[in-house]
Amino acid sequence: MRRPTIKDVAERAQVSLKTVSRVINDEPSVQARTRERVQEAIAGLGYQPDPSARSLRSAQSYAIGLIYDNPNPYYVIAMQNGVLAVCRETGYGLQIHPCDSSSPKLASEIIRLVQHARLAGLVLAPPMSERQELVSELIANGIRLVRVVSAAADPQDGSACIYVDDRDAAYEITEHLIQLGHSRIGFLWGGKSHGSSWERHKGYKEALHDYGIALDEALVVEGDYSFDDGFRGARRLLALPDRPTAIFGSNDEIAAGVLAAAKSSGMNVPYDLSIAGFEDSPFSKQSWPALTTAKQATEEIAQHAARRLLQEIQDRPRKALSNEGFSPQLIVRGSTAPPRPKAR
Repeated sequence: MRRPTIKDVAERAQVSLKTVSRVINDEPSVQARTRERVQEAIAGLGYQPDPSARSLRSAQSYAIGLIYDNPNPYYVIAMQNGVLAVCRETGYGLQIHPCDSSSPKLASEIIRLVQHARLAGLVLAPPMSERQELVSELIANGIRLVRVVSAAADPQDGSACIYVDDRDAAYEITEHLIQLGHSRIGFLWGGKSHGSSWERHKGYKEALHDYGIALDEALVVEGDYSFDDGFRGARRLLALPDRPTAIFGSNDEIAAGVLAAAKSSGMNVPYDLSIAGFEDSPFSKQSWPALTTAKQATEEIAQHAARRLLQEIQDRPRKALSNEGFSPQLIVRGSTAPPRPKAR
């Protein structure tokens, strides 16, 4: 069977080809009932616009890019799925571009990508989204973009962004551990090139301060967002003469590494050691016991970033748009409990 065409959609909806094009491009000049009729025809026929063909027929590009550099595969997959869902809804193509965020030639690499692939704009994931000099250079070269960043409030720096309040969520996780009775709480960093690592560390420190618990730097270990660094960091903390009774890993992969280290040492989780992660990835649900964590709606965040980018591309509405914020929510599971009373 041949693929349905825009002409087939127009005939079924009894409208002009131009009207179908306006609906596909989400232009505001189409009456609601007509728009609904066209959308029903598109769904009924299973019509999928060809982004490359659309771009060739017009001066406007119908493809966007997702730029990322992240060691956490679950985060990357969720970002891809979120942006791709919006592209499929709107008939845009998606170019997925992994890169090295530390490369000194990153800006020129991205600019060449946009020009070569004729991309209409970019969704920038962390840590590129948090490199202000990179963002400024891309904007200076006329590239429309939306950033996903870790921030406790709207950065208000003039660029479009979706911000995630990792600090408040990390505070809530640490507070949960404190309220269970833990005072020696280890903290394992994610990669320091990511703003989320700094924000989660700030939330941890602020909760300790507010509950009158002195920060012990021996309980804080640097690392990356990986299972291996979680395992290594936990082994280091558990070797301390006065070891922690709880460990907060900056993401669920780290926390899963902590869980493996605890079990390899013969510890009972959560009674010998409570463990918390962050993001609510499959690691948190598949572990045993399941991990207490902060649910971060990464796929939804990516969808909002993609929709905001399309608004920027299409210049609608003409007035300034506000940046959107998300707050990860505490999910308590079996990996945290009150500490075991010390033997007298």
